[in-house]
Amino acid sequence: MATSPTVKCPRCGALVEWVPTSKWRPFCSERCKQLDLGAWASEAYRVPVAAPPDPDSDGRSEER
Repeated sequence: MATSPTVKCPRCGALVEWVPTSKWRPFCSERCKQLDLGAWASEAYRVPVAAPPDPDSDGRSEER
C-alpha cells in the first residue's frame, strides 16, 4: 500500500498531504495561503540582485 507524499507548508511548516483533496496545497490552510499572498503583494519577498556597475567608472577603485 503506497502512502501519499507529504510536503511542508511554505508558510508555517505544517505537514500537508499531497493529494487532490488537499484543497490549499502546498499550504496547510487558506490562512497560510493568504498570508503568503500578502507577503508577495507587499514585496516582502525579494530576489537579491547585485548593483549594476557605474557607467562612469572604468572598473578601478579611485585612490585618494
